[in-house]
Amino acid sequence: MSVTTLLLGLIILLNITLAFVVIFQERRDIGSTWAWLLVLLLIPIAGFILYMFFAQNFRRKRLFYWDEFKKSGLDRGLKSQVSQFRAHRFNFRNSISERNKDLITMNLLNNQAVLTEDNEVEIFTDGKEKFEALFKDIEAATDFIHVQYYIIRRDDLGKKLMELLSKKAREGVRVRVLYDELGSRGIGKRFLKELRESGGQAEAFFPSKFRLINLRLNYRNHRKLVIIDGKVGYIGGFNVGDEYLGLDTNFGYWRDTHLRIQGTAVYSIQTRFILDWNQASHDHDITYFPSLFPHLPNQGTVGIQIVSSGPDSEYEHIKNGYLKMISSARNSIYIQTPYFIPDSSMLDALRIASLSGVEVNLMIPDKPDHMFVYWATLSHVGELLQTGVNVYLYNNGFIHAKILVVDEEIASVGTANIDFRSFKLNFEVNAFLYDEGIARKLSEDFRNDMRVSSLLTMEQYLKRSRGVKIKESISRLLSPIL
Repeated sequence: MSVTTLLLGLIILLNITLAFVVIFQERRDIGSTWAWLLVLLLIPIAGFILYMFFAQNFRRKRLFYWDEFKKSGLDRGLKSQVSQFRAHRFNFRNSISERNKDLITMNLLNNQAVLTEDNEVEIFTDGKEKFEALFKDIEAATDFIHVQYYIIRRDDLGKKLMELLSKKAREGVRVRVLYDELGSRGIGKRFLKELRESGGQAEAFFPSKFRLINLRLNYRNHRKLVIIDGKVGYIGGFNVGDEYLGLDTNFGYWRDTHLRIQGTAVYSIQTRFILDWNQASHDHDITYFPSLFPHLPNQGTVGIQIVSSGPDSEYEHIKNGYLKMISSARNSIYIQTPYFIPDSSMLDALRIASLSGVEVNLMIPDKPDHMFVYWATLSHVGELLQTGVNVYLYNNGFIHAKILVVDEEIASVGTANIDFRSFKLNFEVNAFLYDEGIARKLSEDFRNDMRVSSLLTMEQYLKRSRGVKIKESISRLLSPIL
């Protein structure tokens, strides 16, 4: 028997073994199972390699423990709120919160998402305005600065951020920077040298254990958070890079949504950072100390829950929050997302809402930044058009915002896209907001974006070329693993 025959037999055996693992051991959803079986069948050797890098199942692994949450000093307040909700004796300060107590209860009991109702929120949709405000807050910091981004570029904006953080570290401010190794793969020790020499700290999330090889490549920390002195928190879609200022000619103007929050919701943003930092750090975990959570005067009346999800979660918390919001809609739904690859539950929820007379509005980019994802997005849009959903293609550059607004009363803004990756694979975080003023402002921003967008009609969609239809079909087939 030749060596080639033996190798071929070994490859076939490995693929059969993997197929059994995918079907019987991993217990994936049906769509993901069929997608991986297709990959293993059509490209045996490459499929095996892809499976090793991209198909680990983290849902049986816990990366963040309750003991870690206790380090934040907030476990007592959480337990108190949980007991009040279970006994149906929580005193709401916000009428919108009270009307949506079912959604709040779900987020609280299953995700430890504490409800706070004393917040003030500023909305940013322009990168220059967002970073101008952020740098001003960083400059004013006196105690600590916690920064977490999926992408930090080694460009002008990234350098400006690091220079400012290094300056604050030299002033004695405690500076910690957490970045995702894959998203921020362009930065290295040299880029972080000044910060570290100035007394700041920087850590990579899920770094490679071997040079050029990272078996956790598929599970990335997509969160974007900044906490300054425990008093100001940032959360949303902007990363750090010149393109987020609209300086990349390939994308043009960058339209995103980010929040600046003051109030006790900052405690929850801080807790999320601490958990992520302690998972990534080696010798300098953050333990509880009072200045991390300073006493804050009432800043406003906006109700907020900070909801996290990730591949180690038992449930898809952010997706479940979206579904609960959509099912509660009576009048209108506004959605902006750069990637729209919904599973059947999300697709059904939107179709049912539209068929029930709810005005459903979806805005997506009219240009791709990831080809397969773009074609998969278009393939799903057709099903919504059939039920009367209004689909807008954003023409004024690239839209990266991740928002959901229901009945101009409640909203969600954060890092999660409407796709399999955000719901199942990435570590994400969203702010769920219970406030009529904020929801109306986000709806108004959507309607302003409609002026620089084109409405996609069913007639236009049906006229797409055969080549586009083929690309859509292939991308849709692979969408559960994109």
